[in-house]
Amino acid sequence: MAALSKSVPHSCYEIGHTWSTSCVLSTLQVTFGALQESFKIYAPLYMIAAILRRRKLDYYIHKLLPEILQSTSFLTANGGFYIMFFCILRKLLGKFYMWSPGFGAALPASYLAILIERKSRRGLLTIYMANLATESIFRMAVTRGLINPIKHGEVLLFCFTASLYMFFFRCKDGLQGFAFSALKFIVGKEEIPTHSLLAEMRPSAASSTYATEQQAIEDPHRKSSRSLLALTKRLVDRICKHGPRHKCCKHYEDNCISYCIKGFIRMFSVGYLIQCCLRIPSALRHLFTKPSRLLSALYNKENFQLGAFLGSFVSIYKGTSCFLRWVRNLDDELHALIAGFLAGISMMFYKSTAISMYLASKLVETMYFKGIEAGKCPYFPHADTLIYAVSTAICFQAAVMEVQNLRPSYWKFLLRLTKGKFALMNRRALDVFGSQASRNFKGFIPRLDPRFTVVKPELELNS
Repeated sequence: MAALSKSVPHSCYEIGHTWSTSCVLSTLQVTFGALQESFKIYAPLYMIAAILRRRKLDYYIHKLLPEILQSTSFLTANGGFYIMFFCILRKLLGKFYMWSPGFGAALPASYLAILIERKSRRGLLTIYMANLATESIFRMAVTRGLINPIKHGEVLLFCFTASLYMFFFRCKDGLQGFAFSALKFIVGKEEIPTHSLLAEMRPSAASSTYATEQQAIEDPHRKSSRSLLALTKRLVDRICKHGPRHKCCKHYEDNCISYCIKGFIRMFSVGYLIQCCLRIPSALRHLFTKPSRLLSALYNKENFQLGAFLGSFVSIYKGTSCFLRWVRNLDDELHALIAGFLAGISMMFYKSTAISMYLASKLVETMYFKGIEAGKCPYFPHADTLIYAVSTAICFQAAVMEVQNLRPSYWKFLLRLTKGKFALMNRRALDVFGSQASRNFKGFIPRLDPRFTVVKPELELNS
């Protein structure tokens, strides 16, 4: 509380826009830089999304550019409004308090900026920023000794989150939209009880297919049997067909063991390819100067870690589900709670606080909207706008006062958005608040024009 009451008499030039003495010019410079970077971010993002969603030509002609410009304007405004309110707040208060250069300036800036963005994207942005803010608050509490972190806490959080997600996935109308589609892609439609009627029609077709394959295997005169690859494939198929499968399991093409193994191989490949696709573009830029970087991009340890994470998640979930069907002799949605929790242990291969926090935030959002539908939770209009503004303000507070407690990827994003100007703040003057603001900026002393300073540089150094 003592730190909150402290203040520094420095001007906004001395603390914030140390590269220029003019508030107006500084705001324009930040805004223009944010405009350039925002367009570079959103133009390819919307283009790729349109291609993946197979948009028609009419979308590219009439909607693509307006949507890019609207999101670009939102992000540009967030950066430009921040430096503007930074200066306005200093002139209104006459000095800086601990909360004013970060939270105080970012709150109105973020609120006005999110109103520019499309309503369909506000919820996603809110979840992302709420996730970041929660993580920052947790790190601040750990730094101050208020909370002791739990070993493998991100894995434990993911276990609980995965447990509830898989339960909602198994329940009728439990999940909708992208979340349902994503889980259906990961674990397969065989784990959805609503497919039982469709599945009951499949054994006859599967049996006929199997009979045909049996004839092919038993026929010694077929030329394809001479191929080693064909023999191997048929051997695997034979094992898959003849192994044990419980009557409640809907994976009619495979037995329970091969069902789990195939699930692991499939999602391991997906995880590996995702990481490769993220790394290969940067490696291609150095293909002629450093060709070895391409091989390192293909055989990077993280490629296999993400693959092992996704593959083991699916195999553990499917294996546990099959085991419970064998033990209880029925297919129950409650199995997903146990199977999902155990599958969450797979995050030991690819620990990620960001993934755990984001999925937990999305889960809270899902449960809240289900509570609204059931009439058990109140509905707050414009809640997403307010939550976004507060969450962004918390992140900016960390970026100004204690960047060591901010997620590194978001800090890099802020540097990119402001063309590196966020790192030029005079954080040495903010150390008086006790948050170690200059901890990651050792040795940086801005060159200020003494004609425009309130506190003379030599006095600041002595203090």
